[in-house]
Amino acid sequence: MSDPIRVPDPAEHELQELWKKFKTEGDSRSREGLILHYSPLVKFVAGRLGAGLPRNVDAQDLISYGTFGLIDAIDKFDLDLGYKFQTYAVKRIKGAILDELRALDWVPRSVRSRAREIQRSMAEMEHTLQRSPTDEELASHMDMPLKQLQDHLGELSTLGFIALDDLLNPGERDSSAVGDLLADPKALDPSGSFEKEESRFALADSINRLPERERLVVTLYYYEGLTLAEIGRVLTVTESRVCQIHTKAVMSLRNRLMEPPYQR
Repeated sequence: MSDPIRVPDPAEHELQELWKKFKTEGDSRSREGLILHYSPLVKFVAGRLGAGLPRNVDAQDLISYGTFGLIDAIDKFDLDLGYKFQTYAVKRIKGAILDELRALDWVPRSVRSRAREIQRSMAEMEHTLQRSPTDEELASHMDMPLKQLQDHLGELSTLGFIALDDLLNPGERDSSAVGDLLADPKALDPSGSFEKEESRFALADSINRLPERERLVVTLYYYEGLTLAEIGRVLTVTESRVCQIHTKAVMSLRNRLMEPPYQR
């Protein structure tokens, strides 16, 4: 039996026409059509970032910030590079949202101070133990009750930018995102492929060295795209506990990726 003939998707054809008309003619209606088509990406990114933010951070504000990032991505995207637009756009959207949040400086100094203290203590214990410390070990090292440590980890999840995407080039709008480090057989081979392969190895190696539960949370959240609530149901724990595990995992990965030979 011969293979079935693949019928082109009309929606995909129309989308390509929008891109072509906008990039070649600067057509404003095509630009508006692209913004409308990709607007769900803004809600997706804003929803993921907003899940860990304080309730006083308005979700509509995040969407507004992210929309500027989407427009910037559409204006600057180069069709000839062979990259997936969605991957590029998500990075731009997230960067726009985080830029605005940082400009507002809504994170209390006490929270930032606790973040540095926990990060430093984890680094000390990882150096001594040659592995990630358990919550109990970390609490003992910091001379605080376990419940207090876990409450602090949950609080730190509200920083919003304690995220795996920022680890490889922290603070840079164009830093590598997890999605960029996944192989895309359809993409052209860029000149920086060696660096990307090196980053992929460093990240994968560091994730594999995490304790089982932390590794599972990272995998389900960043690679499988599950929400924190969905991960909680998989692990049969509360969403707040997933936030704590995620925060501790990312802090551990940050320590490892900042050590030689990964540090550049």
